[in-house]
Amino acid sequence: MPAHYHPDLHHRRSIHLSGYDYSSAGAYFLTLCTYQREPLFGEIANDGMHLNDPGGIVRVEWLRTASIRREVQVDTFVVMPNHLHSIVLFSPTPERSADKSVGAHGRAPLQRSPKSLGSLVAGFKASATKQINQVRHNPGSPVWQRNYYEHVIRDQAEFNRIREYIAANPFQWSNDDLNSANGIASRSL
Repeated sequence: MPAHYHPDLHHRRSIHLSGYDYSSAGAYFLTLCTYQREPLFGEIANDGMHLNDPGGIVRVEWLRTASIRREVQVDTFVVMPNHLHSIVLFSPTPERSADKSVGAHGRAPLQRSPKSLGSLVAGFKASATKQINQVRHNPGSPVWQRNYYEHVIRDQAEFNRIREYIAANPFQWSNDDLNSANGIASRSL
């Protein structure tokens, strides 16, 4: 990461829907990958995910999401060796305000609306990273890729399909594009 952020030099293409309010009530499918797709969170054995200490931290922190963010409900999720898949539901709340912004740290120099998907992911990543690096005795090491994949879930059929995809992910690991043994490829749901 460069010492100083320069928007003209360090612009990154957004994968988010242009003009969409990511603090809106709705269902979102998220994938957060580890830095360089390193298998930090455990391993797949006998078609099941076996979490190690960092994987356990990710699981506990993700479950805490709903208790510390009243507007968010965590639906189906799975922690995999090098990523997290989840469906999160944002409920409508009168407290939402799209005209406020939250500053970001040096690794993600963006402005985020409070109570938005970006704010949720940034807070989760920061908390999990701090705890994982304490366990690994490796302060300051990156745990996550800079960005994340998100998809706005548009209807019940899509919701059900994504929910099934998440639940089956450990069973499909040998064919998963995020499995480094398979190489890195783009995937579509």
